Amino acid sequence: MADTKTLIEQAYSAFNKRDINGVLALMTHDVNWPKVSEGGRAVGKEEVRAYWTRQWGEFDPHVEPLEITEEDGGRIRVRVHQLVKNLQGDVLSDSEVLHVFTVKAGLIAAMDIGDEADAASAPSAAFAHRS
Repeated sequence: MADTKTLIEQAYSAFNKRDINGVLALMTHDVNWPKVSEGGRAVGKEEVRAYWTRQWGEFDPHVEPLEITEEDGGRIRVRVHQLVKNLQGDVLSDSEVLHVFTVKAGLIAAMDIGDEADAASAPSAAFAHRS
């Protein structure tokens, strides 16, 4: 669990620093990621890069892991504190969210929001207030 916990902590740290290359280095080439501010999914590192670039152009999200639990089959449940602000600094959402990661060969292969794999089909309410 120590290596997996470190992997997840490094990913959140790099995300919060807006270090796209740092986060992508921790992912598989075909990573499957929810586009929580848009709805749908990004598949592959370049789609994730493009999505985060768009997201950070509209919002200032900060996500801090509170509890990391490893399950069978390479799935990691992470309870996070998610703070989403607009670019003017106004708080749009301040909540706890569940992220569920799939890790393969020591890299992040997928992330889902909550327990539902298709919960990311629509944009999250946290990002509903566009700037």
